[in-house]
Amino acid sequence: MIKHIDIKVSGKVQGVFFRASTKAVADQMGIKGFVKNEKDGSVYIEAEAEQFILDAFIDWCKEGPDKSVVENVEVSDGALKDFRNFEVVKKNLLW
Repeated sequence: MIKHIDIKVSGKVQGVFFRASTKAVADQMGIKGFVKNEKDGSVYIEAEAEQFILDAFIDWCKEGPDKSVVENVEVSDGALKDFRNFEVVKKNLLW
C-alpha cells in the first residue's frame, strides 16, 4: 500500500547538494514526490511509496549527502497526492 509522508530535515542541508542527492536516491527507490529548500534553512520533502521503501528513505535522510550535517529529521503522515515523479522545487513562490 502506498503511503504519503512529509519530512523536514534540519541542520547544514542547504548548499550541499541535498536536493539533488535526494532526487537521485528517490528516483533509484521509485519514490514519488518533491524536495525543496525552506526559508528557515531546512529542507522539506513530500514522498510517496510503500512503507518499507519510505523507511529506507528516511534512514538515508538522516545521513544525507557527504557534505551535509543532518541535525534533525521530522516525519509525519499526510494525505496521498498521487505524484507522477520526484521533482526538485527550485523556487518557493510564497516567500
